[in-house]
Amino acid sequence: MKPFRRRQVFNCLGGAVVVLWLVMIGLLIQKTHFQQTDQPNEISSKKVSVKETGRDWMEIYLKDSKVGYSMTQIDPLGDDFLIWEEVVLNLTLMGQASAMRTNIRSVVDREFRLKHFTLRIESGIVRFQMSGKVEGLRMLIGTGEGNQRKNHVILLSGPPVTGAAMSLFFKGRPLETGDSFGFLMFDPSTMAQKGVVATVAGRESIVINRIQYPAFRLETEMWGQKLIFWVDEAGEVLKEKGFMGLTLIRSSAAAAPRDLKGEEAYDFYEMAAIDVKPKLRHAERLTYLKLRVEGLEKARFDAGMLSSGRQRYAGDILEIVQEKRPQKGGYLLPLTDVPGDTKPYLSPGLNVQSDDREIVKQARDIVGDTRDPVAAAAKLMAWVYTHVEKRPVLSLPSAVEVLKTRVGDCNEHAVLLTALLRAKGIPARECVGLVYANDRFFYHAWTEAYVGEWISMDATLNQMPTDATHFKLVQGGLDRQTEIIPLIGNLKLSVMDYGYNSIN
Repeated sequence: MKPFRRRQVFNCLGGAVVVLWLVMIGLLIQKTHFQQTDQPNEISSKKVSVKETGRDWMEIYLKDSKVGYSMTQIDPLGDDFLIWEEVVLNLTLMGQASAMRTNIRSVVDREFRLKHFTLRIESGIVRFQMSGKVEGLRMLIGTGEGNQRKNHVILLSGPPVTGAAMSLFFKGRPLETGDSFGFLMFDPSTMAQKGVVATVAGRESIVINRIQYPAFRLETEMWGQKLIFWVDEAGEVLKEKGFMGLTLIRSSAAAAPRDLKGEEAYDFYEMAAIDVKPKLRHAERLTYLKLRVEGLEKARFDAGMLSSGRQRYAGDILEIVQEKRPQKGGYLLPLTDVPGDTKPYLSPGLNVQSDDREIVKQARDIVGDTRDPVAAAAKLMAWVYTHVEKRPVLSLPSAVEVLKTRVGDCNEHAVLLTALLRAKGIPARECVGLVYANDRFFYHAWTEAYVGEWISMDATLNQMPTDATHFKLVQGGLDRQTEIIPLIGNLKLSVMDYGYNSIN
């Protein structure tokens, strides 16, 4: 029985990186709308004419294993365009085959500026739905369906532009080495809107299905990860290469769905793990850890978070001291005198629906009459640990969905615990970083709760506070979690010292 329990817990370590990979694959598939400019940072768009329905198919590879495909269709719709984007993925996560289907339908104007969209993700029994409508420089976002639908407002820095215009933009357009193009990327999964510059790096030949094509190579960078596009002389996108060996290759309706590797593909969690020496024994009992951290400068990562709370960072040395669990909280529930810096962590969010009726009821049923926030937080964490099956999930985390399905990896555990804590009036925030397991560090998500002081909580591993191998990189929702993307593949760690007793 013990080996089975250990495997189930271990299966959801590393889940944090899957969400980030889904974000990056979305950026590639949704592509972007380019606009040539003498000043690449000035983002603008260009009217195009689409008279007939057009479909583009791409095969998705993880290194040399075919793991999925995408289809993008564009149709004239009066004075607008209707764009349908579908992605099918089969990945292996800790030895388990996982499948996901994503569907995005959007309406854009003739300059491909977004008017409204609907995003649906299906992964096993997990369903996630989001819709958005642009009104000026505001995006009105709705999540869930029926009685569980929640509305939010996102402020925009400019009009969001979708990606379907990429191939249309290049058709018939002469390219020269050194040309630069500015574009505005909008990602519905994180609500990120980002200006990026792509450069024509040169000309080269590429081979697809044994056919050689002369092509232009365009290079850009998103969140510290290089993305490369190959465009043929007719302006057709032939190939795209990006994050962690992710590659998309132009295909056809007949070939794209064939020969998906599924269980034969690379294990995605394993690919993202960081080897470390020397090895740590009984990591769950560690109260002190000293690491040498390399790769932050290369990734241009803001290390400010590494010197906060229980972490101290100087030079390239990080020390983590496990905090003490308070005997009781610094206030009684409900919290009335809310410190200013904790107020944002009481509000509901896109995926942390702490005002949802079912989540509020569940939190109330779990906590009962308990007024001490330490005891209440412990009850909520124990409930999530016990009632959510530890299974890898290919989807965007949603507290409402997790409460309904009762399955998920570390992301689902963290988002549900965060929502339950907020529902009971305990400020809480999501954290993403690394945790040690099976002789390596894996990207992982957990929660911090304010009980008079901040304390770390891991509903996946049933820890309060978390062991000293929990190495926090960022805190916040998906919009903040994307900040660690540049670290993946660049971060290196080595153990300098560790201990099983608190270090003062």
